[in-house]
Parts: sequence; C-alpha cells; structure tokens
Amino acid sequence: MSVGTTTPDAAPPTAALYPQSPWPLIPEQDPFYAPPPELGRHSPGAVLRTRRVELALFGLVPQRISAWQLLYRTCDLNGVPEVAVTTVLLPWGADPTVPRPLVSFQCAIDGVSSRCFPSYALRRGARALGAIPQLELPVIAAALARGWAVSVPDHEGMSGQFGVAREPGYRSLDGIRAALNFTPLGLGATTPVGLWGYSGGGLATAWAAELAAEYAPELAIVGAVAGSPVGDPASAFTRLNGTFLSGFATVCVAALRRAYPALDRLLLDELHPDFLGLLAQAESRTTFELIPRFAGKNIDNYSRTTFAELLDRPEMRDVLDDIRPGAQAPTMPMLVIQGVNDELIAVSDVDAHVARYLAAGAHIRYLRDRLSLHLPLLYIGTPFTMNWLADRFDQGDSGPTGTDTVWSLGFGKREAVGHLSFARLFGRMLAARPITAPGRPTASAAYRRSVA
Repeated sequence: MSVGTTTPDAAPPTAALYPQSPWPLIPEQDPFYAPPPELGRHSPGAVLRTRRVELALFGLVPQRISAWQLLYRTCDLNGVPEVAVTTVLLPWGADPTVPRPLVSFQCAIDGVSSRCFPSYALRRGARALGAIPQLELPVIAAALARGWAVSVPDHEGMSGQFGVAREPGYRSLDGIRAALNFTPLGLGATTPVGLWGYSGGGLATAWAAELAAEYAPELAIVGAVAGSPVGDPASAFTRLNGTFLSGFATVCVAALRRAYPALDRLLLDELHPDFLGLLAQAESRTTFELIPRFAGKNIDNYSRTTFAELLDRPEMRDVLDDIRPGAQAPTMPMLVIQGVNDELIAVSDVDAHVARYLAAGAHIRYLRDRLSLHLPLLYIGTPFTMNWLADRFDQGDSGPTGTDTVWSLGFGKREAVGHLSFARLFGRMLAARPITAPGRPTASAAYRRSVA
C-alpha cells in the first residue's frame, strides 16, 4: 500500500480495557498510546483505539465539551508506520446528525516532553503547567461555539519531534481521516475541512497544507490558516541564540536530533557535555518552563566552534534546508497572519515564506499586524481567522488574495463583535458552563446539497 492511500479497516476497539485514572497518565506510561501489533496492515488514518475524555481549563476547571481521543495510524518522516493521538471535539449536546464542518487545530506544542502534547495537556487533572496547548483551549472552544467539530492532533508524534519536516502534515491529515471515520462525530467523506494553527501550530498547518493534495487528496480541505508560521527555522535559531527566548531554539534542536541521525552525530562531536545535558533537560520540561532556564544560553559558549560555523556544516545545512517550509504550493486558499514587530518570529522570515508560496502559484491572503506581539496576536486574530474560515465553509470560494499591512486585526466591525463573544465564552469556561453552539453550524453549500 502506498503512503497516503486509504482502505477500509475493521472497527476499532474502545478503551474499555484501558480504564481512566482520576489523574491522567503521561503518554509514555498510558497503555492507550501503545501501538497494536501489525500496525502496517492498517491504512493511514485508521482508528485503532478510542476513549472518552474530560477536558479542563489549565487542567483544573472542568469543561462541558464532548471529547474523545482516537489512536490512529500515521507515519514518520520516512514513511514508516507509527501511531498518534488526536482529541476530537463537539459542542456540548451537539446532534451528530446535523451537518457541520471540521477544523483541524494544530496546537503550538513547541516541546519534546509528552506533557506538552494536547492529548495530555488538555485533559482534566493534567500536570502540564507551562504547556502551550493549555493557553489555546479557549481558541479551540471558540471554534466549537460556532458549531464546528474540531480535531486536535498530537502532530509531533509520540517522540515530540518539534520542527521536523513533513511529519506534522502527515499526522494532522491522518488525524482528519480518523475524525471523519469516527461515527460519534457524525462526519463523512464530503465534510468540508479547515486547517488552523498558530506559531509552532502554524508551521504544522503549513506542512499539512503543502502535503494535502499529494498525501490526502480525498479530503475536502477548503482553507488553511497559518498564524506566525515561523517561516525559516534556521533563521530563527540564529536570531534567538543567546537571547531571552533561546529556549525555543534549544528545544527544537533537542527534537531534531531525534529525527536526523547525522545531526545527532554532529552535535555529539561538536557540543560540550554541559550543553548536551541541557538538551536532555529540554526533553523533559514544558515550553514555558524552559524559557527562564535557558534564557541567554549561547551555543558559542558550549561548542568547539562558533554557532555560525556549526550552522554551515553540511550535516546541519541538510537538516535546515529540509525543515524550511514553502517549497510546495498549497492547493487550497490560505490565510497567513504575522506581527510586524513580533519578538519571537521575524516578519521577514514569514514574508519570505509567503513569497515562496506565491512563486509556486498558491492562493494566499497575507495580513501583517503592526501592533501585536507574538502571543497576543493568537487571540487578537482569532475572530478574523474564524470569520475567514466561516466564509470558506459558507461560500465555498477562495476569497481575496494579496498582502496588506494593517494596524490591528482586531479593528474590524465583525472582529469587534467576535471579541465580545470570545470574552463571554471565556467567562463560560471559567464558570464550567456548557460550550454550546446556537442554531445550525455553518457548512458549505456543496456539502448541504450532498446531504440533502
């Protein structure tokens, strides 16, 4: 069977044999994550195991959201079969017979530790302080409040391979396949799908958008939103090295050495044991735990050569070239948003990423925000992003193209209304009230015709 093809699989077992602990186990200790024997006989996206889960805001405030986890078959960088987990969601009390679109939300996992995986960090009782997905749950809930179904894949895989080329795309697309085949969601082959992610999740979304036409051509993906999608990881490494935010570069290097053996050998030869110890620490800590611990760390002080010379080594160049997105044009319309004064991701790197897409013939709407810093733009841009996705679901067209620099994505009339709704939604989450959707969810006209 070629990579990316699908064939019917037997119905997956439930998690009846995998009783839930009152405190969720980390993935490497949780038998739910264990791959079944003869994994290769299953098709990509095949659902292998399922269970209901309870989500919580910051692991503490229980959320009334219908949630399941699906263990499914996917593949790694080299096409070798492996498993991953996606957390699939519906609004509380949603009728699965009502047509609705599906959004695949790629979290900014940005870590190697399994405590950063959304399948763990979003659960009630998770001990995941400092994991970015916990900050993104309100954004995911906003999509549910529109009436949409949501898939939240562990797109870094079981090894937390942050920054590795193409793998996030395979895992996200196979997570969509799994969600479409999971009967309780009420979805189907013609369900319109949107991709969405921010920062490290924006990078994962870019890979999924690039690979979709070749790897999963059967999916009806109508649009993709990549917020601050890194653009050029090599440039980010150089710029962040020795700064307050150098932990982001360090944890990415810790992940890349797992996927690229030649890079691992180079690091073992060139880096001092002290820094190799820091890389090992990065593998066990959540993202925000790393920032103060690694602030100001400069690889020049831990290497037999300079960081610039290390980046020029052929083994390093091969990896950095491989992990740079943008060589292949997404076939669906795409929205890219980026802060002009972003302190983490350079606008010039995202400008160049968009330019590569345009040169390859992609349909891109690119908006540069003057006022927002990195994390605030996730929330400021959420109403605009959801309006853009809703237009793709409802209208079934590509929407406008072009590049514009605006003062703020939050200044539009529709966006102002969206921010008020978002504030009310967050209040409901804090009060543990149901996350429901008024009226019928939006769906494309073509989809409504297909189920009529």
